[in-house]
Amino acid sequence: MNHIKRNNNMMKFDNLKLQATSICLIMMVSLASSAKRDVGVLLEVKRRQLKGYDNELDDWLDSARNAPCSWTGISCQEGTNEVVSIDLSSFNLYGEFPADFCRISTLRNLNLSNNSLFGTLNSSAFSLCSHLVSLNISLNYFVGFLPELQTTLINLTSLDVSYNNFTGEFPSSFGYSLPEIQLLHLEGNLFNGSIPGFFSNLTTLTHLIFCFNDLFPSQLPSDIGRLTKLESLDARSTNLIGPIPNSIGGLVSIKLLDFSSNNLSGKVPGTIGNLKNAENIQLFSNGLSGELPDTFRNLTLLTWFDASENNLSGRIPESLASLDLLSFNLNDNSLEGAIPEVVASNPNLHEFKVFNNKLTGSIPFDLGLNSELVHFDVSMNNLEGPLPQKLCYKKQLQVLIIFGNKISGNFPEVYGECSTLSRVRMQDNEMLGKIPDAFWSISGIEHLEMSNNHLQGSIPPSIVDAELLKQLLISGNDFSGALPDVICNLRMMAIVDISRNRFSGQLPSCIGNLKKLLKFDGQENELHGEIPKQIGSMSELTELNLSHNQLSGNIPRVLGSMPVLTYLDLSRNSLSGRVPVELLKLNLNKFNVSDNKLEGEIPSGFDKSVYWSSFNGNPGLCSSGIRGLSSCTKAKPASFYMVAVLSVLAVILLGSLIWLFIKARAFRNKMRRSWKITSFHQGRFNEHDLLSALIEENLIGKGGSGLVYRVRFKNGQTVAAKRLFGVHKKPESEESFSSEVETLGKIRHGNIVKLLFSCIGDDFRVLVYEYIENGSLGDVLHGEKGGVLLDWPTRFSIAVGAAQGLAYLHHDCVPSIIHRDVKSNNILLDEDYRPKVADFGLARILEKDLEDDPIMSRVAGSYGYIAPEYAYTMKVTEKSDVYSFGVLLLELISGKRPNDSSFGENKDIVKFVTESTASYSDRASDYEPKINGYSNFDQLVDPRIDPSPYDYAEIKKVLDLAVSCTSALPADRPSMRRVVELLKEKTRPVSFRK
Repeated sequence: MNHIKRNNNMMKFDNLKLQATSICLIMMVSLASSAKRDVGVLLEVKRRQLKGYDNELDDWLDSARNAPCSWTGISCQEGTNEVVSIDLSSFNLYGEFPADFCRISTLRNLNLSNNSLFGTLNSSAFSLCSHLVSLNISLNYFVGFLPELQTTLINLTSLDVSYNNFTGEFPSSFGYSLPEIQLLHLEGNLFNGSIPGFFSNLTTLTHLIFCFNDLFPSQLPSDIGRLTKLESLDARSTNLIGPIPNSIGGLVSIKLLDFSSNNLSGKVPGTIGNLKNAENIQLFSNGLSGELPDTFRNLTLLTWFDASENNLSGRIPESLASLDLLSFNLNDNSLEGAIPEVVASNPNLHEFKVFNNKLTGSIPFDLGLNSELVHFDVSMNNLEGPLPQKLCYKKQLQVLIIFGNKISGNFPEVYGECSTLSRVRMQDNEMLGKIPDAFWSISGIEHLEMSNNHLQGSIPPSIVDAELLKQLLISGNDFSGALPDVICNLRMMAIVDISRNRFSGQLPSCIGNLKKLLKFDGQENELHGEIPKQIGSMSELTELNLSHNQLSGNIPRVLGSMPVLTYLDLSRNSLSGRVPVELLKLNLNKFNVSDNKLEGEIPSGFDKSVYWSSFNGNPGLCSSGIRGLSSCTKAKPASFYMVAVLSVLAVILLGSLIWLFIKARAFRNKMRRSWKITSFHQGRFNEHDLLSALIEENLIGKGGSGLVYRVRFKNGQTVAAKRLFGVHKKPESEESFSSEVETLGKIRHGNIVKLLFSCIGDDFRVLVYEYIENGSLGDVLHGEKGGVLLDWPTRFSIAVGAAQGLAYLHHDCVPSIIHRDVKSNNILLDEDYRPKVADFGLARILEKDLEDDPIMSRVAGSYGYIAPEYAYTMKVTEKSDVYSFGVLLLELISGKRPNDSSFGENKDIVKFVTESTASYSDRASDYEPKINGYSNFDQLVDPRIDPSPYDYAEIKKVLDLAVSCTSALPADRPSMRRVVELLKEKTRPVSFRK
């Protein structure tokens, strides 16, 4: 019996093994079948719907081991090999939304962000993807309405559609079809509806971001406080109006609350004190009024608070001043009264900024004693009394900005021990006494500005230790003594302004060592001796002002060899000798040698009316063409023999002209035979017709690289032909030139002028482009077509199109192309005023051929558009183009040339705008300066625009972007791709004139 039972048990065990094996086989077959099905779906989507990817998806092969889990961008569930995630972000894809990905039923996460996908989305696409947990389609080019949801997406916790071109209302179905949503990103689109009340229904939200949308002016939902799980609420630049609702206190989990750059009004509610988890509260650039509530005491985690640019009044609440803040910012309000002493007791205060208010009294005596202050800015108030001794007590202070007050007393000796300082601006105060020697020698200081005080003493030799010093601005004081020779060792120096002091002695002969110096202003001092000849080696110097001194000797001829000098003022000295003819080589915007002891004939090139007043007060000068000066001795009448000689020369000249005509005709025939034509677009072009049309009557423009002619072929086609300057073909360079031109010829972009064909001959090169009927933006704004009214929407569309063209050159061309001469004359406008970037890439093509040409060896841009770093690096990068584009934006806003005289003497448009926002350059959010600070904004906007209120707000935002693009440091400028994104996220849809 036992034997029978044992056999039965063995049979049962074998049956169980058989069943288990069968189940495993079934599961393996099922998994294999599932994987095969997923492979088929993915390959079909790749074949039909994914375009433009580089080589990232080359490993999507059904023959690959462990496909599709081993493929790029695909993640599978461990153990089951089910596809759960597809991440194709930043793969350079284009095409419509690949909804068929969602046919993979196990898919939970789909990320298609930062591509070039386009088109509209429909409800069926969302329904097909109902099983997703997260969907990210941000940073693409989708348009139209965001569709209503026909299916409840019960699994979706994260939806990111930011930075597209969606418009219309936020879909109302979002209020009930997203029961588990936690992260909702809607920012950077073109939504123009109202702020929906259903936001308050999404009680599972932890992050609600809908900033940078031009919504219809509307209020926050009154019950917004229902979102008790919300940690981030970002509603910047969304046209919020009305008061902040009292229910805001219900956001008990909030960490980031940003309502900046809106039109909120009324008081800040006292319930803000309930946000006990808040770390960052941004309320700047609104119309909030009244006093700040004294309810901040419970906000113990708050480190950043900014309520600048409102209409707040009253004192700073003591409950706010006593928090452990990193940044305390109440700039540009109507705060009055004194800074409360309680501020000084804050142990973790890193940044203290209250600039542009009406604060009075003195700075708290112990401020800095208990705080590791890093950034201190109280500029543009009515503060008085001494500068506190303890601001740098913790030896952390880097930025000290106190300009525009009535601060008096001696400069504290203890600041000489503040070795961490890098930026000091204390101009326009009433400080006096001597600056301690140790302060001059702080090794890390880069910007030192002490102008317009009552400071005394001399610049000590110890300044040589300030090896990073770039700007020394100490004008309008009572400094004296000679400039120490060691100042020549400060090789980083870019700007020196010692004007309106009592400096004496001679200029150091070693001054030529300051190779990066851009500006030297030494006017109204007591300098004497000769101007050092070594100054001619300062190849980056653009401005030299030595007027109102006691300088003697001759004007050095080497000044004429300074390549970028545009401002030269040597007036009111004792200079003697002749005016050097070499100065005619300079491209001077300002020139003045009046009230000296100069003599002799003025070089004939200075007989233009703009220079007439430049020579007054020099009795020994004479000129036949300058009004107000005596004529030089006239030459005696020509003798009979001279007439005979001239007649013989005339005969020789006539014969030479006939000979040259014959040679030129032969040369032209030879050139016709030797030309090589490379065509990049369909069409028949005749080189004979092209050559015969390159005559003066067809000349329509002259650029830095050549002459441009309008050529009409016999087939009726009109083109623009550019004949390049100074090109001498060399065998070793022809192949390189042809390769470069071929690269340009392959470019296809709606905002870039088409290169149709090129002609290369012996010593002759012509590039032929499509002809753009409306000419250049410069012509329309400033030239003969200045009567054409460009309204703001058209100007904005031009800005976006030009930005897209440059972004294509920088980021989508391989190799990338730097334009190097971005300006309004190189932005052409078609019949619909759609912009097309012209003259791109020429600088790079020409540079190798022009290395030996002293005139054309550098193609670096046009005056007024050139980035400042070019002056000291002689290198042009993509960020140089960004700077020039920023100038172009300012030109579109103002309708004025970059160097228009209305900006003031020695100012261009960038300097004009920068000075208008000087006190804003030091705020924590440097990347986005605030427009309400532009004191000359109305003066800057072109009156021909006649902007609507919407236009007016949009212009302000574009001006913010222009300021960012023209930042002095290239690293602070956005890329052109980011510029396009910022234009899209802040402004209207692009639409061209019809």
